[in-house]
Amino acid sequence: MEDDFNEVVKFHGHTCPGIAIGYRVAKYVKNPYNRSEDEELVAIVENSSCSVDAIQLLLGCTFGKGNFIFKDHGKHVYTFYSRDHDKAIRIYFKNVLPNTDPAVMKRFFSGQMSPEERERFMKLREEATEYILNAPDEEILEVREVDIPAPPKARIHPSIECQECGEAFMEVRGRTAGGKIVCEECYQKFVS
Repeated sequence: MEDDFNEVVKFHGHTCPGIAIGYRVAKYVKNPYNRSEDEELVAIVENSSCSVDAIQLLLGCTFGKGNFIFKDHGKHVYTFYSRDHDKAIRIYFKNVLPNTDPAVMKRFFSGQMSPEERERFMKLREEATEYILNAPDEEILEVREVDIPAPPKARIHPSIECQECGEAFMEVRGRTAGGKIVCEECYQKFVS
């Protein structure tokens, strides 16, 4: 295994097909969009799976820097916008792995498998991970250029204190409820 994959596994905590997917996507993007400055590459991910950890680690895209955007679509789709090149590519991880019965997945994650079933399941995960790591790009990745507006750069906003709970929050996230300026969490309590 390459050293950078080992770093991804260390960061994530374990090896799995999801981390391998993110690793392959990040490796694909790293060469043509090798950024000259931090924050110039923006990742727009459409899932919250293990895969995004590899993208954050290898490409330096994070929420904190404002160059990591999450859209909860539940798809292995990753769009990368290069501010350096004013271009974007969309990468779809093709559904090339065998489908796993949802009941089997549920039993695995709830710890209800027999030792024999667990061993078989782990072997399948290991085989899927190896396949993802070694398959040619064109076999597992569908890549195309897309035209998207430049994502906004990160901005720092002043904080104000919530007049309900007393916790500070970004001023631009303030809501008005009960004659007070409140954070989103307190606002939800007012409208529930």
